[in-house]
Amino acid sequence: MLCAGAGSAHRGASVSTAADTTGAADPADAAVPDAGPPATGGAVRVRGARRTFAADLAPVRALRGVDLDVEPGEFVALMGPSGCGKSTLLNVVAGLDAVDDGTVEVAGERIDGRDEDWLARFRRTHVGIVFQFFNLLDGVSALDNIVLPAMLHGLRRRAAESRARDLLDLLGLGDRTEQVPAVLSGGQRQRLAIARALANEPTLLLADEPTGALDTEGGLEVLELFRRLHAGGQTIVMVTHSPDVAAGASRVVRMRDGRIVPE
Repeated sequence: MLCAGAGSAHRGASVSTAADTTGAADPADAAVPDAGPPATGGAVRVRGARRTFAADLAPVRALRGVDLDVEPGEFVALMGPSGCGKSTLLNVVAGLDAVDDGTVEVAGERIDGRDEDWLARFRRTHVGIVFQFFNLLDGVSALDNIVLPAMLHGLRRRAAESRARDLLDLLGLGDRTEQVPAVLSGGQRQRLAIARALANEPTLLLADEPTGALDTEGGLEVLELFRRLHAGGQTIVMVTHSPDVAAGASRVVRMRDGRIVPE
């Protein structure tokens, strides 16, 4: 299961709001264990990533020595059939799964070898995640679906509401602020999920099959939104099994059997 987070360094496709925070010292400033040599500063750098899962009959080698580079401002689609390792690779980049071997850098930081608390703080600061099945709060308004997570990440209510309204306007949901997710279309719910993922201006936006639960019209809406975000400078890595969806990215990386397929 993916967890949403967001944050700052190389900002993209953002809407400026006042940085009205709690003023408390950020625990992310505390010393962290040495994770090895310094990072090189790209949006994503994965080297020699290996990940194996235990299974009843035989171990599943989900990643088999994967190398991946994503530059700031790129829109990259990870494409391949089910079981090829693309979602595992996305989870590794998000810091939600750990590699057995290899290195992972995101936004200039080595994230492999870090503990869960450090990774959670890092996601809040740098990573926004869009889920296939939305993962919205059903009982609250579209506005509060953005405001409440933003407040958990440090924004005061007024700043969080300002940011949320800007995002809802940007994503064509400005007239839906008080509606609950159940009355929105699939495409509108996914746009709301994207707004939530952008609430803290993430360095990196990760999307796991963002059109997989949508009809054709809703899928096209989401893909067009990603194109607009990319045009505004947002770095995006999107997992998909659909060639039509992948064609909307600026670069397609194909995977098969836990490996990147050479171009």
